[in-house]
Amino acid sequence: MEGALIARDRVGIQDFVLLDAHNSETAFLDNLKKRFTEDLIYTYIGTLLISVNPYKELDIYTKKQMDLYMGVNFFELPPHIYALADNVYHTMLSEANNNFILISGESGAGKTEASKKILQYYAVSCPSSTLLDTVRDRMLMSNPVLEAFGNAKTMKNDNSSRFGKYMDIQFDCQGDAVGGHILSYLLEKSRVVHQNHGERNFHIFYQLVEGGEEDLLRHLGLEKDTKRYSYLVQGECSNVSSINDKNDWKTVKNALSVIDFDANDIEHLFGIIASVLHLGNVHFDGDTKGYATLNTNAALRWVSKLLGIHVQVLHEALTFRKIEAKSEEVLSPFTVDHAIYARDALAKAIYGRAFTWLVNRINESLENKDSGRKTVIGLLDIYGFEVFSVNSFEQFCINYCNEKLQQLFIQLTLKAEQEEYEAEGIGWEPVQFFNNKIICDLVEEKHRGIISVLDEECMRPGDATDLTFLDKLEEKMGNHPHFVTYKLADKKTRKSLERGDFRLLHYAGEVTYCVVGFIDKNNDLLYKNIKDVSALGVATQFKNSLLRLTEILTAKEAWYVRCLKSNDNKQPGKFDEVLVRHQVKYLGLMEHLRVRRAGFAYRRRYEVFLKRYKALCPATWPHWKGVPSDGVEKLVQHLGYQPDEYKMGKTKIFIRYARTLFATEDAFEICKHELATRIQAKYKGYRAKGEFRKQKEAATKIETCWRGVQARKERDRRAWAVKIIKQFIKGYITRREAKTTDNSEYLAFVRQSYLNRLKDNLPKTVLDKTTWLTPPPVMTETSEILRQLHTRMMVRKYVRGITPQKKAQLQQKVVTSGIFKGKKDSYPSSIAVPFVDTRISQYSLQKQQLILFSPGDMILQCDHLFEALTKLAMIANKQNNIKVVQGSIKFEIQAGKEGGVDFSVGQEPMIYKGKNGHLMVVSDYFHIFA
Repeated sequence: MEGALIARDRVGIQDFVLLDAHNSETAFLDNLKKRFTEDLIYTYIGTLLISVNPYKELDIYTKKQMDLYMGVNFFELPPHIYALADNVYHTMLSEANNNFILISGESGAGKTEASKKILQYYAVSCPSSTLLDTVRDRMLMSNPVLEAFGNAKTMKNDNSSRFGKYMDIQFDCQGDAVGGHILSYLLEKSRVVHQNHGERNFHIFYQLVEGGEEDLLRHLGLEKDTKRYSYLVQGECSNVSSINDKNDWKTVKNALSVIDFDANDIEHLFGIIASVLHLGNVHFDGDTKGYATLNTNAALRWVSKLLGIHVQVLHEALTFRKIEAKSEEVLSPFTVDHAIYARDALAKAIYGRAFTWLVNRINESLENKDSGRKTVIGLLDIYGFEVFSVNSFEQFCINYCNEKLQQLFIQLTLKAEQEEYEAEGIGWEPVQFFNNKIICDLVEEKHRGIISVLDEECMRPGDATDLTFLDKLEEKMGNHPHFVTYKLADKKTRKSLERGDFRLLHYAGEVTYCVVGFIDKNNDLLYKNIKDVSALGVATQFKNSLLRLTEILTAKEAWYVRCLKSNDNKQPGKFDEVLVRHQVKYLGLMEHLRVRRAGFAYRRRYEVFLKRYKALCPATWPHWKGVPSDGVEKLVQHLGYQPDEYKMGKTKIFIRYARTLFATEDAFEICKHELATRIQAKYKGYRAKGEFRKQKEAATKIETCWRGVQARKERDRRAWAVKIIKQFIKGYITRREAKTTDNSEYLAFVRQSYLNRLKDNLPKTVLDKTTWLTPPPVMTETSEILRQLHTRMMVRKYVRGITPQKKAQLQQKVVTSGIFKGKKDSYPSSIAVPFVDTRISQYSLQKQQLILFSPGDMILQCDHLFEALTKLAMIANKQNNIKVVQGSIKFEIQAGKEGGVDFSVGQEPMIYKGKNGHLMVVSDYFHIFA
């Protein structure tokens, strides 16, 4: 980094910590613009990396670039995301602690790409093996899958992440990537049912319709036309020039197979996606009373088929609600608006649960079950601060998240700075900064914060609306300096507020939120009228998950990547100063720089500083033989450093002003050119002579030593071989005699050989009596003992494996055998079919055909006859009363009068009185019992 200071007038400063006017926002932006103009998109603030999106391909992500940054000191090469990734990795290895990288910025700033670049760097730079390559492939392939299901085109970004993602990459003690885990936050489920003009639904819907194979689409009931689906046409931009849905479909299908999704998982997943599209095509009409009716059942039948839910159940769920009436539940019809709300709520719930299932399945494929110690590097790709023309519930949650992360960011930065100063024995100077705790408390404080008020309003009895929620906010937050509404504002401020708005003064600036939709979005219920007082609102769930995330992050060492958009039009080479200035403000970059520059602009270890600048002082050149700190002291005194310009720590020198370092670097640049020629000539000669002499001496020594080693090895090997052969010959000759010193080793070999063969050829079942290996004479007794023990072990293992349920099954099967064995032709085929405890229920009994033909007698027709009669016989304890007969049954109607029932098989079931006076029963099949 120091070497690049000589070009600072042309390409700017690589580290903002060295910016002289560090309090000037204008100087900050000028430096960014200067570097951006030269295609230098990365700049540091200490170890924080700023990345400006160039909106064009740069040749800085090649394998050659990766190799260049591997294992190199963080500040040795120009700023790069590879430098940050490598430094995090080696810090984790050397200190054996957990780290995380927070990637933030607004939509379109390049957060997702930055996350990909870090994952790709670890995939290339970490050690390789078949198992590790599988883990890395799954980590890399999780990206296109999650992008397909969690990203969408917005007005600002064609591939905008509509959820927050935290991924832990797990490493073993050798630095191998061995597993991973993903947490997702606040998926924008409302996008499933509504998109603004110029925006799309999640990518996967278009990929499935445009890229899906004909057989798959036919199986899912879909057509290859996105315009036929209500949930895909609201934004009026199904086709986007920068997106190839057909190619992306192939990528996603391949990624799913790499992540270890089987065919059933994939079919199930796309069935759910298709069901959401069909659900969007379910339309309602109103009857004369205004109640909702379904005008077509085609789409609903597809939803029923794909989800495995009965059509009638879906119909009732979408057109009726259950209400309590005199301790009973009754169905009350929906209005059309309420039915549409229920349909959309169901679609959001289905997609949200599918996304959660998808993340869990990916985690299963990345899971490392080895209990050995592992360290992690976390990647947090989180939505940036959002300010739109109309800001709703989603922006409120996102901006609250950014408030918490800013609070954590400042705390961790201050903590790291203070700990470094204390470790080096440098006096800590308090830093003035804006503490946004007051804003975080405004949002999250128990019983008083905005989220608590929102939950209370959602759960209270009566008709809670968005406006009653706003009234409660005004009642509780009326005097807060960071909260204002139309009612609370002065005349001037009211001009910029609607009556349904409230405004928060965030650390990044003012944001006005429209309360319309807050109640519904926080409830996130399938039915608007259902209220579960034990359920948590969406905002509270998000707050709790955010608190858990901050706990995870505070336990790790923090690194930061701040992504900036260079312009709103995605135009290469354009630097919009107004837009960039706004992002610099809400990302807190000036605040971070002030913290880093509160004391000293530059600090380096004594060894590093002395190694670079020792040529500037005769006392330290060419070699300093004393303590490095003393050498640095000599050097800075020779350079004329003033006492207020630097401090000497325990292991580092701290330089207060950037200009002091600039002057030192300029002097070094002049000095090294003068030394280069002399050093080069002398060094080449010395090096050549020295290398030749060393190689010659080394060759002679190696040759001598190698020959001696080989000769001794050969001698020892032959002596050992002779001894072993003699022992085995004697042992073989005396193998049938009592154990002696001559045959003990041979007999031991025989025993071991037999046991090893036996270990690999043990019988697998108790019934296997023939495969036990014949033992040598010396092992006869032992072999018999082992055989008995092995048999007992297999018996015990089998008995222990019988569960109470299995035992009950076997008992029932014994009863069935006693009743039907040898009496029914179909009985043998039923033996392997297990009985099901829940099969005979009230519902299934209703499906059976019962025909009463005399008091106490009946004909029973059912699908699982053996099971049904066995259980009935056991319940009645009359197993012996069942008799199997053929063709017909005769019975006594009254004394002296006999009747009969004749059974036959036909295509159409019927019952009628025959010419012989018997009751004739015709069915497609019969089992006849008396």
